[in-house]
Amino acid sequence: MQHRSLGRSGLSVSAICLGTMTWGQQNTEADAHAQMDLALDRGVDFFDTAELYPVPPRPETQGRTEEYIGTWFRDRGTRDKVILASKVVGPGRMTHFRDGSVRLDRTNIRQAVEDSLRRLRTDYIDLYYLHWPERGANYFGRLGYEPDPERDANAIALAETMQVLQELVRAGSIRHVALSNETAWGLMHTVGLAETQGLPRPACIQNPYNLLNRGFEVGLAEAAIREEVPLCAYSPLAMGTLSGKYLGGAQPEGARLTQFGDIFGRYLKPRGVAATERYVALARDHGLDPAHMALAYVNSRPFVASNIIGATTLEQLARNIDSITVTLPESVLEGIEAIHAEFTYPCP
Repeated sequence: MQHRSLGRSGLSVSAICLGTMTWGQQNTEADAHAQMDLALDRGVDFFDTAELYPVPPRPETQGRTEEYIGTWFRDRGTRDKVILASKVVGPGRMTHFRDGSVRLDRTNIRQAVEDSLRRLRTDYIDLYYLHWPERGANYFGRLGYEPDPERDANAIALAETMQVLQELVRAGSIRHVALSNETAWGLMHTVGLAETQGLPRPACIQNPYNLLNRGFEVGLAEAAIREEVPLCAYSPLAMGTLSGKYLGGAQPEGARLTQFGDIFGRYLKPRGVAATERYVALARDHGLDPAHMALAYVNSRPFVASNIIGATTLEQLARNIDSITVTLPESVLEGIEAIHAEFTYPCP
């Protein structure tokens, strides 16, 4: 397993990160423990979770994923072997958190960290993300920016949010901070606050990035490289679609989009399906597993520190981890760019 520096944080993390958002919904506690055992045995020492998980988010399951990680730490005694990331939810989407008054303010963030530490059975979180911004911005599938003066007028200032995180870093509850579903402006503003006000510098940024959604390359990639705030890419297989398993209208039993396609239809749009057909054919023409090709492409990008993979079975997990050994030949890279030129951002 390769390890890479996480920006200027001093952390070294595995180039493959274990995603956990199916645990507690599609996966049982025993499944989760088995996945963590396998990942750690294969050199994956970077785990990603959130107070939101599992997904789809529901009041009756919220926090269950962190609980499963906590019991694994308790049973295996492995807390010191893992770089653990978690996240605090932003406003406007999850009314079942903290009586529906969710903000990125002192009260909410402190309560979120306290609750996560309890569920995780640990006294510190290595990396703590803002799951999405407080302000209105173009994220979660929006490429274009449209001002939202009303929301912005009521938003907690990013400086205020970072001050709370600084307090928690000083207290030792969290060790490093990070951004998620953030824009180039948000990243640069946070870096600016670190430089001018001594607030925490983001160690990394976690945004979607895959062959169907390469929007990160516009603006954010340059910022990530120049400011040393690398990407931890989520949804690298576009919710599994780039494996080809949903092509032809297939609905594999137990698969995420079979169960929740009405909620997560982002990668099942006609242009997304057409692009997926082309990428899968390209992989097979070169004797590659389509999932390996898609993951290896993400692994190879210079702005990526770690690739967050998720799985519902141990077989899927082992196969996805194996992608770190795959180097794509120039002919495949050229083929990917040709398809991208024809299907540019089919699923933002």
